[in-house]
Amino acid sequence: MKKEIRILGIDDMPFSFGDEKVDIVGVVMTGGTYLEGELKTTIDVDGTDATQKIIEMVEKTKHRKQLKIIMIDGIALGGFNVVDGYEIYEKTGLPVITITRNKPDMKKIKEALKKHFDDWQERWKIINRKETEEIKLRYPAYVKYFGLSKEDVEDIVKLSTIRGAIPEPIRVAHLIATGIKKGESRGRC
Repeated sequence: MKKEIRILGIDDMPFSFGDEKVDIVGVVMTGGTYLEGELKTTIDVDGTDATQKIIEMVEKTKHRKQLKIIMIDGIALGGFNVVDGYEIYEKTGLPVITITRNKPDMKKIKEALKKHFDDWQERWKIINRKETEEIKLRYPAYVKYFGLSKEDVEDIVKLSTIRGAIPEPIRVAHLIATGIKKGESRGRC
């Protein structure tokens, strides 16, 4: 795996559940070491537009031709605005990795979807399109991936992670998102 690989890392800004909209931040990084650019778009809290907004973000950026991988902090942004990694991969041609530090509690996720959404079955279907897999590098992380082998995912996560379990493109997107919203970056991805 080339160290110069361009990765788009995406995370959402902090929000309150009374909010209708939330911004998502994307950062373009070379591996895990050099910040090339920052992108931003807005999605509906608990909506269904995150997938399309990410596709538009990718297609409109001046960095499009250099991008090789998309990494997203989890399978949903802005609450339960579920991200369809397979659709993003199909429409952009870029492999997608969703990654979290903690193993998702699928039973609780399903219960929450049933309780709050009439379209819970569609959201659940997208979430379960691919199994969550554990990868162990320095620390365990939980991933879904589209357009890559597990070995490639492990190589890319290892290449782009400097400390901890979260790759720099997602960590930096998180820092920028919280810094913009709260005035100072804080918290863990």
